[in-house]
Amino acid sequence: MYGNTPSSRETRKRLDAVVVGAGFGGMYMVHKLREMGLSILGIEAGSDVGGVWYWNRYPGARCDLMCIDYSYSFNEDIQQEWTWSEQFAAQPEILEYAKFVATKLKLREHFLFDTRVVRANWDDDQNVWIIETDRSEIFEATYCIMATGPLSKPKDPEIPGLDEFEGELYRAAKWPHTPVDFAGKRVGLIGTGSTGIQIVPVVAKQAKELCVFQRTPSYSMPMRNDKLDADYVAEIKRNYEGLRAAARNSALGGVRPSTTRPYFSLPPGQRRAVLEDCWKQGGHAVLGAFSDILTNPEANEQVAEFAREKISEIVKDPETAEALKPRGYPIFARRPCLDSGYYEAFNEPHVRLVDCLKEPIDRITETGLQTRDQHYDLDALILATGYDGLTGALLSFEITGRNGRKLSDKWKDGARSYLGLVMADFPNLFMICGPNGPAALSNIVTLDEQNVNWICDLITHMQDHELVTMEATQSAEDAWMETVFELAGRTLLAKANTWYVGANVEGKSRGLFMYTGGYLNYSNACEAAARSGYSGLSFAKQTEPA
Repeated sequence: MYGNTPSSRETRKRLDAVVVGAGFGGMYMVHKLREMGLSILGIEAGSDVGGVWYWNRYPGARCDLMCIDYSYSFNEDIQQEWTWSEQFAAQPEILEYAKFVATKLKLREHFLFDTRVVRANWDDDQNVWIIETDRSEIFEATYCIMATGPLSKPKDPEIPGLDEFEGELYRAAKWPHTPVDFAGKRVGLIGTGSTGIQIVPVVAKQAKELCVFQRTPSYSMPMRNDKLDADYVAEIKRNYEGLRAAARNSALGGVRPSTTRPYFSLPPGQRRAVLEDCWKQGGHAVLGAFSDILTNPEANEQVAEFAREKISEIVKDPETAEALKPRGYPIFARRPCLDSGYYEAFNEPHVRLVDCLKEPIDRITETGLQTRDQHYDLDALILATGYDGLTGALLSFEITGRNGRKLSDKWKDGARSYLGLVMADFPNLFMICGPNGPAALSNIVTLDEQNVNWICDLITHMQDHELVTMEATQSAEDAWMETVFELAGRTLLAKANTWYVGANVEGKSRGLFMYTGGYLNYSNACEAAARSGYSGLSFAKQTEPA
């Protein structure tokens, strides 16, 4: 048991590093630091490893990245011993994978579970981070690594009356750990992003009635998930080395389809044939069909119209089909969604779409939901309303850097850092999958591994040169953010009101703060920073006592 009398300095546990979060980034970070011989502690709010996959147990929860990409590459034994059952793995299998890795590497003994960090303050005099938990425990650490993930702070809808509902209320991001039965029930669903799109086909098979309350429709492509047979699994395992190398040398950090072919390089008939073939393939094939879908507005609109035509082909009721068609923002500027029967579900007589642009929600009542036009009686209500993305988790507790500077003040106009990894005025603080790196725009496990490796190399550099503190210089941070904003100006990603740009959180600073230059360019920038002797960082040596 770690120290439980925080008022006494002598009872504080002194460590080399504290890692916050037990998702894929936090697990690998703990493993690497242990291999380096550091004393470490991981702190995790859940009862076990898995990060977002520990919490997200909603019906239909599934990764929209192929399992070939969404898995670790650093350990050959893990790659060979673990066998995926599907091309796109479901939440239970991903969670079991995380548990398998934690067991094989004996990671749990380094984690404090069911615990939240409430405060992390830098002590200028002692050159340590003081980390306090909701269990009134305090730890001191030379290094503090935030592995909180880009999507880990759920967001409730800003609708009056949520607390008044007397039926069953479920939050997709904090789903019960026991089965939920919707048989014979009138169910309402608020939210039609990726999560809602996964929920609808599953709940539609159970519920007596399903009302889907949609404000902004999303583009969704058919997943066309496949079971993996033994022969194909054997091929994957024989070829992991090449697959991983291809992923690390790609713009996406993964092996999903991509091309250098611009849209208007082909005549109309051939373009249509390419899109039709990609639709049949499923997955992210349409997104990877042409190189300029997210930079050329005219090309983007033609691909969007192709997707809208597909909705009309699937959904039988013309009015419902029209309401499901996204308009007014570029395709793929919102998170690219993959589905397994989402549009088809609206052909069922007991599934109803409520277009909240035409019929806005007024309030939630004791017995259901009141729109401007009518009341919907509900037995259960599901909230699939997303997250305070990228920065939400790090701003949900107090982080104070040098000279008392708070992270909430530093980021009041949007997240700022150097390489998405370190910041000026916050010594020895690291972020894995930080908001100014590729974050949600690349394969997150590849990015996690790259970030962790870079951080560990930097810590080794500090140890070798007897350096006790590190932080980004203000000039390096400013230059990185200029690069981030310059690249953001070239893409259509900022043209939609999404969590990418903070538009889903009232009062949040708007802007595209993620690095949009692609995983490979980002990784190369990090390598260049290291080769320069970390010229973008300011270091200090231990001062000798007087």
